[in-house]
Formats: sequence, C-alpha cells, structure tokens
Amino acid sequence: MWVCSTVWRERTRARQWRGLLPASGCHGPAASSYSASAEPARVRALVYGHHGDPAKVVELKNLELAAVGGSDVRVKMLAAPINPSDINMIQGNYGLLPELPAVGGNEGVAQVIAVGSNVTGLKPGDWVIPANAGLGTWRTEAVFSEKALIQVPSDIPLQSAATMGVNPCTAYRMLMDFEQLQPGDSVIQNASNSGVGQAVIQIAAALGLRTINVVRDRPDIQKLSDRLKSLGAERVITEEELRRPEMKNFFKEMPQPRLALNCVGGKSSTELLRQLARGGTMVTYGGMAKQPVIASVSLLIFKDLKLRGFWLSQWKKDHSPDQFKELILTLCDLIRRGQLTAPACSQVPLQDYQSALEASMKPFISSKQILTM
Repeated sequence: MWVCSTVWRERTRARQWRGLLPASGCHGPAASSYSASAEPARVRALVYGHHGDPAKVVELKNLELAAVGGSDVRVKMLAAPINPSDINMIQGNYGLLPELPAVGGNEGVAQVIAVGSNVTGLKPGDWVIPANAGLGTWRTEAVFSEKALIQVPSDIPLQSAATMGVNPCTAYRMLMDFEQLQPGDSVIQNASNSGVGQAVIQIAAALGLRTINVVRDRPDIQKLSDRLKSLGAERVITEEELRRPEMKNFFKEMPQPRLALNCVGGKSSTELLRQLARGGTMVTYGGMAKQPVIASVSLLIFKDLKLRGFWLSQWKKDHSPDQFKELILTLCDLIRRGQLTAPACSQVPLQDYQSALEASMKPFISSKQILTM
C-alpha cells in the first residue's frame, strides 16, 4: 500500500461529504457537520469499516440521513458505477483514502430532492454528479454540500450521466494536454476495452484522430474487435501482436503515434514506448499489471521520448471548478451528438452488490457494473 501526503489532506475534505449518520447512534465525522432531525430518514448504503478485499469488507447497512443545512442539498442516487479506482480505494492502495468507516463509490448521478435556504445554483429535480472523488455514491440518498456537486443536463442517457465524471474526463484531458495532435495523427493505447479506453476511441474519432488499440487476447477477440471498431477504433491488436517484428510494417499505412496511453505497465508499456515516434509522449494513468514501467535507455536518448503521468483528481486541484464544469459540458455536447456513449453496462440492484463487486474484478469482463438504487 502506498500513502502520500494527499491522503491526509483529502481526509478532512472527505469528512464534509459523508452526509450520513450511523444508524447505531455512533457519532462519526458527519455528526459534527450536520444535526440529526427528530426522526431522521433511513437510507441504505454500501459501507466498509476497514481496508481489504471488497467482497469481504463491504456491507449493505441502514444509515440515518443527516439534516439539510442551509448550504446543503439532499439527493436521491439514481445510478453509480463500480470503477477500478473504487476497488483500489477499498483495498487501501489509492492516492485518496476517506476516513473510515466510509461509503464506497466515487462516481454516479443523483437527482436533487431538496435544497437548503442558502443554495442558489440547484433546485429539486436537477441531475448532479460529484465534483470530486471520495463522495461515496453507493447509497440510496445523501445530504451533500452544494459545492460538492455539479449539475448536468437531464436530457442525456442515465448511464452516460452516471459514468461521465471519471473515465471520459480522463480520456479527454490526456488527448488534449500532452501533445498538440492534429486530425490524421495517431494515438496508441493499451487496456483499450476499459472505460477510459472506450472513451479515448470515441473522443479521438470525434477529433479526427486515428487510434491503435491494444487488448489482451481472449476467446471472443473478434467480437471485441468488432465492438471497438464500431466505436471508432481504426485498428485493434492483441498484446502478442504488438510484440511481433511485423509491427514495423504497421506504420507504412498510418503515421507513428506521438501519444501513447498506458493503463497496464510492465511489458505492455515497454512495447507502447517502442512504437512511439521520435519525441513522443507516453502518459501513464493506471497500473493494472502491478508492474513498473520500464523504459530502455536507448529509447529515451535516441528517440527523446517523454514519460508523464495523469491523475484526474490532481488535474481538478490544479484547475478551477468552472474549468471542470466546462469539461463536463464539452462531454455532454459529444454525448448529445452521438459521438460519446457509455461503456457496455450491466445494471445491478444495490442489494445485489456482492455479484456486482465480484464481476467488476474478474478478467475479460467487458460490461461495467452499475448499481441502481
């Protein structure tokens, strides 16, 4: 497990987002921020009291809903996905760890039920998503600060709204922030079937970029390839094909990529680096293989390649809330134009969370698990 100073800074802010009081009457951090009503409402939430295997430490509990203060918003959660970062947070090996016990989930869409007397930007009926990670979205209802929420239009598909705040944002920023790409340029990525990978394919296509998409070999590889190409992928290849000498002929038909997006690490990231054009950049945003990124000295010296990292939470800290809202609206425009769709999803009732957690951690599962409330 790795812990950085970010963890300690974020814990204070995470306490402000809980919006729940334990039904047992124990007074956690939320109790100091909100006063309970005489007959507090009961809600259901997926809670973990210590770090470990999500299938073992996450429990469905009845909790009391905190009272709505002047700057607070009461929401009903509509849908919330299970992302790899959610799993990592429960396991205790993520860069942001809320104080325990905590409600799981960093992403989702909710509908406003009631607002405090000082709330001016939201009204009942509005759809909202979390402004930052650590909010705890795996629950039926909650009370949050108005500043912890961002309004999104309710005329986009529910699954798109529920999955928009993490993966598509990451994909868009990586495509825009590291290389000045022009229509016709190419991008190579691994983990192309992931939520970020599917968003990269679609956003790149909307920008006129060509994508080379690396996936692990599997029994239904042709089915997966066809699906990714239907999203706009130009080429889909396996990790094994990426390592073959014949790859040198690959770029006779398309330009060498100036940008590589790495979510795997290990040998896969080394192979991505080998395909980059001189002066190109590889951006690492995940480490599914749990192996280090290894770059040969010759590639760094003779091709002047650049290694960068990206974490959406850090991007938000470095930019204003208005800039994040602008990003969200940009993605909403792509959704409305049919250029960005939600990943393949399986909707699972909250009470069936065990099967959803197990499915989300299995290899070769192409469907994102979305909890419905």
